[in-house]
Amino acid sequence: MPPASPADSDSLLQHRSFVAFWIARAASSFGFQMLSIVVSWQIYSITGRAFDLGLIGLVQFFPSVALALVAGHVADQFDRRRVVLLGQIVEWLAIAALAWLTLTHHVNEVIVLGLIFIISTAKAMEAPSLQSMLPALVPPHLLARAMAANSVSGQAAAMVGPALGGFLYVAGAGVAYSVCAVLYLLSILMVSRLRYEQAPPRRVPATFKTLFAGIRFIRNRPDVLGVISLDLFAVLLGGATALLPIFAHDILHTGPWGLGLLRGAPAVGGLIVGFWLSHRALKRNVGMTMFTAVAGFGVATLVFAFSTSLWLSMIALFALGGFDMISMVIRGALVQLDTPDDMRGRVSAVNSIFINTSNQLGEFESGLLAAWVGAVPAAAIGGVGTLIVVGLWMTWFPALRKRQKLENEAVTP
Repeated sequence: MPPASPADSDSLLQHRSFVAFWIARAASSFGFQMLSIVVSWQIYSITGRAFDLGLIGLVQFFPSVALALVAGHVADQFDRRRVVLLGQIVEWLAIAALAWLTLTHHVNEVIVLGLIFIISTAKAMEAPSLQSMLPALVPPHLLARAMAANSVSGQAAAMVGPALGGFLYVAGAGVAYSVCAVLYLLSILMVSRLRYEQAPPRRVPATFKTLFAGIRFIRNRPDVLGVISLDLFAVLLGGATALLPIFAHDILHTGPWGLGLLRGAPAVGGLIVGFWLSHRALKRNVGMTMFTAVAGFGVATLVFAFSTSLWLSMIALFALGGFDMISMVIRGALVQLDTPDDMRGRVSAVNSIFINTSNQLGEFESGLLAAWVGAVPAAAIGGVGTLIVVGLWMTWFPALRKRQKLENEAVTP
């Protein structure tokens, strides 16, 4: 018998374009996580003002929301690989400029914030294209595993990247920026090498109708609407991790080391579950598995809220990260597989707006509620609210609840 082709293989490693894509995502994720910690240290060392740390978040948040719909339109109108390459080249040039200006002592707060704004703008423009490329790199039955593998690299970068950036900062901010630039250069090389086939799109001008086509598509697809709105409200209500400093200091009576353990627990849980999902296919009952995972997220939040033991709190946060990884992988795969290729950029853009907004507003909601009623009731209300959302969504989206496979509702262009 002839050997199996890569398209028929169940091993992700047999899909060379996916391997190149994975290396690119891992390199750029590590680079960005390192960049984030180095920029914050440098800005604070220059100005000594906590307010300026908030400006870093502002110059990153504004482009991600303001340009999302435009970036989605671009992803569906142009070669996505070239859009990603252009965006990463701009980011690399800005990081290289940060390194050179820092090493030559010509850097100041305005320059750093300006270059971070350029990086954030380029990242916002490339994001929908990058997210929309994955379904073309692996067959549909491997998409969930591929997304889990990508999430593993993201979790690893979130865990190790800031520590590595802080370690390199000891040698100087310029050295740390230089390493970030090398990682981004590796990402550029990998993206330039991968083979990506995209059907030539029918070029249409950017109008309100085309820009908002992703919203109309989501509204007319009950499963996609259910998945995205479930993510929005579950994250909005389940933002207990924003209260970790209060729990560590006032309830668990631990110091910075304990806060570090609490912050790392969800990432460790997500990393382990993501690694498991990258080797195991989700073959049936994906709808109920997703709802169960979100419900588990809510229960873990409740356990964390009422825990007075550091170890029990860490276990609850570990479980919370694992449940979140399961639901995130299923949600992401369902959205990608239920969206035709010529709409993936705009749908990914709308999804990213919801994710970014829910993360930010979820932390704000938790902080505001904690100020009113206390940290424990605020976290408990978030857990109960998540469980209520799961019950309502299972009732309002019965087809999603009964869904058996990830790819059985796939839409062809």
